[in-house]
Amino acid sequence: MTGGIIGFVLRRAGHAMLVLLVVSTATFGIMHAAPGGPSLLADPKLSAAERRAIETRLGLDQPITVQYTRWLGRLARGDLGHSFLYQTPTTATIAERLPNTLVLASAAIVLMLAVAVPLGVLAASRPGQWLDRTTSAASFTLLAMPAFWLGIMLIILFAVQARVLPAGGVMTEGGDGSLGDRLRHLVLPAVVLAAAATAELLRYTRSAARTAFQLPFIRTARAKGLRDGPIRWRHVTRHALVPVLTVAGLQLPRLVGGAAITETVFSWPGMGRLGVEAALARDYPLVMGVTLLVSAGVLVANLLIDLAYLAVDPRIRHT
Repeated sequence: MTGGIIGFVLRRAGHAMLVLLVVSTATFGIMHAAPGGPSLLADPKLSAAERRAIETRLGLDQPITVQYTRWLGRLARGDLGHSFLYQTPTTATIAERLPNTLVLASAAIVLMLAVAVPLGVLAASRPGQWLDRTTSAASFTLLAMPAFWLGIMLIILFAVQARVLPAGGVMTEGGDGSLGDRLRHLVLPAVVLAAAATAELLRYTRSAARTAFQLPFIRTARAKGLRDGPIRWRHVTRHALVPVLTVAGLQLPRLVGGAAITETVFSWPGMGRLGVEAALARDYPLVMGVTLLVSAGVLVANLLIDLAYLAVDPRIRHT
């Protein structure tokens, strides 16, 4: 059993390396194929000679294959280069923003699971009743809402009119940075980031739980006199978790992609906002670093989801 899991992890690690190579190659090629160049070359005060000198210093005058080979060589040594935009090592710039994104994404995942799974199971246990109809309507509404529009509406409602939550940032400027202050700043962006993912996961949870309620072992449990509570939470929920975990794993890339919009709306200094800034400035090293790290994070998260299947359903074997 242990040897099979180790072999599975090693094979997935090999596949992940291949995926990262393909992603980095495609990203590098697309960036350099786009017209224009880094924003530091767009300064109208620079002469043609000064632009050529900057290109030579940064190696941008070399063929794209040479540039990519050099980037891979530096990557093998753990060097992602220097950011054109911030004039700092790319690893240091990413390390400064990464904790904020991890906090926001973790809060969104916890919120998504805490809301979608219990509500989905409850709605499935009462088909056609008010809870089922309400959750269905709410999920379709949230799926139809653009993240930036929902964020703006929540800012207007809770920050501008009610003034109970801050409109953006990680903490109050000039404040003490206490845990309570940080949590208040986290509420709105976490809700916006989790909204669409929660709605979709809720729909899948309801469908999986509804199927589980029709299975013979559930009817047997009821015939033996088992109460609805243990049936719902001990048997139905566990049986429905395998497809729910699959859908949750598919939501992870969407949470990462949605973070770019959410972090921009709420001025949240995370990886998503950093990626937008790097793309607008055509900061090649920073774009490559953000893309590589986000891709690796998604691959690791999907691997953890696959391993979680074993805990949920011991009949599953990774061979």
